[in-house]
Amino acid sequence: MKTKYIWMVVIGLLGAVVVTAAAADKKHLGGPKGGRLLEKTEPRAEFFLEQDRTATITFYDAALKPIPAGEQTVTIAADTRDGKQTIEFEKKGEVLVSKAKLPEGDGYGIVVQLRARPDAKPQNLRFKLETHVCGGCHRAEYACTCDE
Repeated sequence: MKTKYIWMVVIGLLGAVVVTAAAADKKHLGGPKGGRLLEKTEPRAEFFLEQDRTATITFYDAALKPIPAGEQTVTIAADTRDGKQTIEFEKKGEVLVSKAKLPEGDGYGIVVQLRARPDAKPQNLRFKLETHVCGGCHRAEYACTCDE
C-alpha cells in the first residue's frame, strides 16, 4: 500500500512540473493597439511603444473596449547598459503618455509601476523591451503573442 501511495505522489509531482513548465512558455495576451497587455491589472492596461519612442498606456474594460484613464499613475524604470532611467507619465486625452522618450537600444529591462490611485500600493510589471518584429504574429517582440 505504501509503494502505491508513493508512486501516486511521484506521478502527481511530475504532472505538476510539466504543467508549470508549459505555463512558463505561454505568451501573454496582446493588446488591441498591438502593444503588450499588462498582466493582472484592473482595468486592463496596454503598454505600447510609439514610433518616436514615447510610451502610451491605454486602459480597457473586460471586453477590451478603451476606457478613459482615471486616477491611475504610471512610472517606467528602464534598466539599460548605461544605467537606470525613470520616466514619468501624464494624462493626455483618455490615455497616459510618457513625458520623455524611452532610451535608444533594444533588449533592456522595463519595469512599469502602476498605481490604481495615487495613494495605492504600486503594482510592478516587468518585461524585456525587444522591438524587432516577430515572424509569427507580426507584432513587436515585447508584445509577441505566439510561440515562435
